[in-house]
Parts: sequence; structure tokens; C-alpha cells
Amino acid sequence: MTKETEIEAGPILNSKQKKFLKGLGHPLSPVVSVGKDGLQDKIITATNLELDRHELIKVKIGKSSSASKQETADYLLENSGSSLVQIIGKTILLYRKNPKLDKDKQIKIP
Repeated sequence: MTKETEIEAGPILNSKQKKFLKGLGHPLSPVVSVGKDGLQDKIITATNLELDRHELIKVKIGKSSSASKQETADYLLENSGSSLVQIIGKTILLYRKNPKLDKDKQIKIP
């Protein structure tokens, strides 16, 4: 990507906000999977689509993926404008506020 089209990573969350979002994210199933194709534009497209729909998502890194979990998290943060909530094993929890969602569907973080 060129410098003009890069999106900045989202705001850094404090520990209270992360704890709150971890609680909300615990029962979620992964909605984006990184497989053997690795980190491609379609992963960013899927991540952005799901963040627009849900604000809080899990991304699963498959066993066949050659990308490390930290590399994947950094790539997703830089290209989706989301905030990292946590990395557990090969699962990444991401949050991005979406003001276009209905007020009752928006996550209100402390």
C-alpha cells in the first residue's frame, strides 16, 4: 500500500477498556480466518467488513498460515484502523468503533 492509502491503527485502549472488551469478546467465535494464503488484501477487506458490522471481532490464524501472530496483528491494525484488545494463542481480538451503527448496537466502552 502507498502512504496515501494507509490507515492509522486505532486508539490505544487502557487496561479498564481492554478488560471490558475481553469480557464481551470471550463468547465470540472467530469471523475472519488467516490461512495458507497468508496476509493478503482479502483478509483486510473481510476484517473491515466484520468490524463495520460488529465493532468487536476475533481473527483466527490457521495452522497452515506462515504469518506469526504478532505480524498478523500488526498488519491488521495498520490496515484496518482497529485497536488490539488481546492475543490469545492464535486468536486476535480487535475493536473499532463504528458511529454508523444503530445506537443500541454500538459498544459503549468505559
